[in-house]
Amino acid sequence: MAAFQKHANANTFGSSYSHVESLCEQSSTYVRALQECIRKKSLGEGRQIHACISKKLIAGNIILQNTLISMYVKCGSLVDARRVFDEIAKKDVCSWTVMIAAYARHGVPQQALSVFYQMQQNAGVKPNNLTYSAVLSACNNLEFLNQGMKIHQQIIKCGLASNVFVASALVDKYAKCGKIDNARQLFDKMGQRDLVSWNAMVSGYAQNGLMCEALMLFKEMPEKNVISWNSLVAGYARNGAVDTALKLFDEMPQRNVVSWNAMISGLSQNGLIDEALELFKRMPQRTVVSWNAIISGLAQNGRGEESLQCFQEMKEIGMRADFHTYGSILPVCGNMAALELGVEIHEEIVRQGFESNVVVMTGLVDMYAQCGSLGKARQTFDKMHQRDVVAWNAMIAGYAMHGCAEEAFQLFEQMKSSGMSPNHITFICVLSACVHAGLVDEGYQYFNSMCRHYHIEPKADHYTCMVDLLGRAGRLEEAIHFINRIPTKPDAVIWSCLLGACRIHKNLEIAEWAAEHLFELNPTDPAPYVLLSNIYASAGRWDDIGKVRQVMKEKGIKKTPGCSWIEVGKKIHGFLVGDKSHPQTREIYLELERLNSEMKMAGYVPDTSFVLSDVKEEEKEQVLFHHSERLAIAFGLLNTFPGSTIRIVKNLRICGDCHSAIKFISMIVEREIIVRDTYRYHHFKNGQCSCGNFW
Repeated sequence: MAAFQKHANANTFGSSYSHVESLCEQSSTYVRALQECIRKKSLGEGRQIHACISKKLIAGNIILQNTLISMYVKCGSLVDARRVFDEIAKKDVCSWTVMIAAYARHGVPQQALSVFYQMQQNAGVKPNNLTYSAVLSACNNLEFLNQGMKIHQQIIKCGLASNVFVASALVDKYAKCGKIDNARQLFDKMGQRDLVSWNAMVSGYAQNGLMCEALMLFKEMPEKNVISWNSLVAGYARNGAVDTALKLFDEMPQRNVVSWNAMISGLSQNGLIDEALELFKRMPQRTVVSWNAIISGLAQNGRGEESLQCFQEMKEIGMRADFHTYGSILPVCGNMAALELGVEIHEEIVRQGFESNVVVMTGLVDMYAQCGSLGKARQTFDKMHQRDVVAWNAMIAGYAMHGCAEEAFQLFEQMKSSGMSPNHITFICVLSACVHAGLVDEGYQYFNSMCRHYHIEPKADHYTCMVDLLGRAGRLEEAIHFINRIPTKPDAVIWSCLLGACRIHKNLEIAEWAAEHLFELNPTDPAPYVLLSNIYASAGRWDDIGKVRQVMKEKGIKKTPGCSWIEVGKKIHGFLVGDKSHPQTREIYLELERLNSEMKMAGYVPDTSFVLSDVKEEEKEQVLFHHSERLAIAFGLLNTFPGSTIRIVKNLRICGDCHSAIKFISMIVEREIIVRDTYRYHHFKNGQCSCGNFW
């Protein structure tokens, strides 16, 4: 590359060396250089070579133009690829096909279809079998089934339906859209079948959970390859038959990296993450898909910190992330409130040209909202080239979880004005905004509008929002009325909402009734036992707390310990209640003592009703003093710049005393402190909280 750059620069400045001039005038030299960039996946070198090519040489040279598009696509920059594509005055079938395939492969099916329809308006170019195969791969989910069926009719009209390559793509499309009978009909009608056709059908059965049919067809195959085996292994693993999948994995005549990836994903999906990690370590070769599988698996199994560590390790060894990687790691950053790392990932996404990927950009919107940075979330949302209903929902949900009801309502209206129809998730987001702001009348309006104007049947989540909204507003009888309206048996979430409302309004009778339903639905869940104990503690009924504890002891139920996390310097630090394991423990507790003293001078009075032990007041104060979020805040104050925002994530709902204490701390240290608990976000600033004490 250095030598090539030297020659290219010499030509640019009009060097008299004839061999340099000859090199730069030969487009084949550039084509070979770009192909080398593709081989090395070197976007930087590819951009340098592109900069060296004169516009005169590029113009009209379709081979060079198509090679440039291909280089940008395969090196991960769809934005650059599209820029070159748009500059081609006379595109050939290869130009169109490469661009369609790129969007399909990078998870932007809407763009793939858009380019395909533009191609059809170009009278001089007709799609070929590769074009149809590419666009069909963009229709491989139920959302695009109708478009795929229309394309199928076009294929029949142009006489390519009998092409084995196109027919196999059709089988694959229908199978992935869940239309397995249509896929089988096409498969049976194929006059000629190759290994790809058989694999598409076996994979289709496996993806739809029809493992008996998949195995039967697998046995009928005239020949098999590693893809055939992989489809079967992945199918059994995905459907919970891990032992069968492992047996087949051991029996495979040969394995490739896909075989290992399928097994790792299957183990992770079935909660066997330690076994998946062991298999990952044993892999003879790893691709980006392998890393994606373990990063996603760790995240799905509640091991976010390890997921982030794997992502960092992946980057350290030089493995380039793809849009699937970002789709997996961004939710982890959001869950852990790892804003610094999230910002760094956003910069990577821009560098790699994934700004046109609606899935990645939606992940960024959600990540910023989850990290408490609503401004950045909205900026990202506004910059999106294209928005689907999921993107709109993510931004509305972001406003809702932060208690910004008016902003959520305004965006909902903007969504409708744009022509995008809300779905049942949209109404969950809007109703959640009503819940967090205590807007009962508005909640009724949106709930009724969903049914009357959009013909969306309420689901359990919609009823849950209404029960939560009414219960927290003290309208417990109305909440019970909504529970009775649910067409299916109320789930644990609904009863938990009612029990939580009883704690706020100190209604013991309904609380015990709701708790009984929860004990019946999930006898080993500690949450309702603890919540009922809190209600008894508020009423001073220590004997009843003792009875609850006895039941928990007999059933082997342990209270979930409070844990809080804070990101400092792109590293996550976790704290348990009363934690003394951190290297800075001494400094943390000294900082807490200092804060406690200043808080009391400012008027803070500990609310010991949140302590579930009948002990002396001094001991109760010490218990509150050691809550995990206070330890995390003290650590943050010691290790971040004065004036900077502190972000905390807690695994339980914040208690009333800590809520009061953090308001005082925010005033004393003159900082914004954002705490995300299991219910909502709290923005503490100047002694006030954004929730208005309504949570």
